[in-house]
Amino acid sequence: MREKREVDEAREVKEVDEKSGGVAAFFDLDGTLLGPPSMEKRFYSLLRYRRVIGIRNGWWWMAESARLAPRGINQILHANKMYLRGVCVSEQSPANTAPFLAEAMERVAWHVQGGHSIVIVSGTLEALAEKAARGLESGLLGRGWATRIGVCATRLEEAGDRWTGRIVGEAMFGEAKARAIKRIAAEMDLDLERCFAYGDSASDRWMLEAVGKPAAVNPSHDLARIARRNDWPILCWEEKKDSTQRTQSTQSVRRKPERKIVARIGVAEEVNRGDLVSGVSTEHLS
Repeated sequence: MREKREVDEAREVKEVDEKSGGVAAFFDLDGTLLGPPSMEKRFYSLLRYRRVIGIRNGWWWMAESARLAPRGINQILHANKMYLRGVCVSEQSPANTAPFLAEAMERVAWHVQGGHSIVIVSGTLEALAEKAARGLESGLLGRGWATRIGVCATRLEEAGDRWTGRIVGEAMFGEAKARAIKRIAAEMDLDLERCFAYGDSASDRWMLEAVGKPAAVNPSHDLARIARRNDWPILCWEEKKDSTQRTQSTQSVRRKPERKIVARIGVAEEVNRGDLVSGVSTEHLS
């Protein structure tokens, strides 16, 4: 299976049109550029640790879930950010982002070398996606490549210096990603048939279908099935841990049952067990 993936990737690279004009590469963030857990889940854990969100946020989240229920489970999972209501906009995650997958960084660098525009298209919060983009730019600069990475993510409404929990525009998932890509292509005069897209979940299928050179990265079972049906390359970008990360991983396995280690963005810290805040499930943040 791995050999087939490598062949598919080599074929996809070989078939690239080296012309740079009018070409962009669109990347999903969580699960594609970054390994689990998602940036938003890390942020959520950080806010819980700081006791910024609590019971009231849980009630607001449940009330919004009830309102969104007629629209389907995906709306509840991706378009409900009411757990952030009242949180100060300046309540940001630490400066360092989680490490990008090594092969993801290599692919982004390859696109930059080819003169392609890079755009992150993610359902995570815009503030988190922007932070990841700046971290990716810094990593590329360390390799001698200066570029500006665009971001299209879920934007929250602000009142004063706090989030209201309501989304401005569309939550960036599913078909909304495809619409965003087409809008960006019109603004940047891109030829979508020559553009690339990378995603890991079935909800990314519309984004992948919007371009001429899609690829499924570490795909879910559903996306892998869709990729095989459409003859899309399937890429396996593995998370490579250094000795420090392996030590932290071993420690987390040996942790006491009533506590757990939560890796937040660039930091490992201990927080109380509990994936629920008065009914707020973290499944929608994974």
